[in-house]
Amino acid sequence: MVNEGLVSGWDDPRMPTICGLRRRGYSPEGLVKFIDKIGYTKMDALNDMALLESAIRDDLNSRAQRVAAVLDPVKVVITNYPEGQTEQLTAVNNPENEADGTHEVEFSRELWIERDDFMKVAEKKFMRLAPGKEVRLKNAYIIKCNEEHPCDEDENGNVTCIYCTYDPETRSGLPGADRKIKGKTLHWVSCHNAISAEVRLYDRLWKVENPRDELARIREEQQCDAVTAMKQMINPNSLTILKNCYIEPFAASMPALSYLQFQRIGYFNVDPDSTQEHPVFNKTVGLRS
Repeated sequence: MVNEGLVSGWDDPRMPTICGLRRRGYSPEGLVKFIDKIGYTKMDALNDMALLESAIRDDLNSRAQRVAAVLDPVKVVITNYPEGQTEQLTAVNNPENEADGTHEVEFSRELWIERDDFMKVAEKKFMRLAPGKEVRLKNAYIIKCNEEHPCDEDENGNVTCIYCTYDPETRSGLPGADRKIKGKTLHWVSCHNAISAEVRLYDRLWKVENPRDELARIREEQQCDAVTAMKQMINPNSLTILKNCYIEPFAASMPALSYLQFQRIGYFNVDPDSTQEHPVFNKTVGLRS
């Protein structure tokens, strides 16, 4: 697979190699948890990948730094927030470990949020941003989407900008922050200091449950070599590269192989290809649904 270029190398994050697992963001402690779950045996066993992912997720929950990242961005303009003004808000690095401390995040008039956190015509059970609806911004304020002119669209009907107002009494830490609303809490990144990033989303390398036995079956039936058989088994959607993502500066400053949780999205790892000018992140595993 490596020699034929079916993967990028021995440390491709989809590969079941130690260096591949490390680059993907699997922690050593998470792998030990996985072994503890499946038990120790000298017999061959077929274990569900979901069990490995569960063990990794449990471990990363206690060690990953929480950061804000927007993978499919759309702009929000808070019309009653002063133009040119910014303020520093406090974000907890890891609610599971108080010793990890906090870091500052910048809030401004223009923000990036996830595109699927807004609907122009919302279903009744849609608890995110929509005309006339309120949501809470993580570590910040409650905002409300305008009803008369909620958004701008391009010629294809794609939303390009969303217009909202904020309640200045609802900043996290103020008494007004306790005001109850029906909407969910959304993550966001300030347009003023957001850093463009590349995010690599990984799925299962194989389309089949047992690649070893399937490889033997295909080769026997088709009388073909291993490479030809492997090409039939590889998941064509095992890698998706997103190049137009935005992250907060705190995440861009992390060294390679750092464990991160992109809030509301999943666990990610800083790829060795990453630089401060061009940060690159690998998806390790998603959050529990």
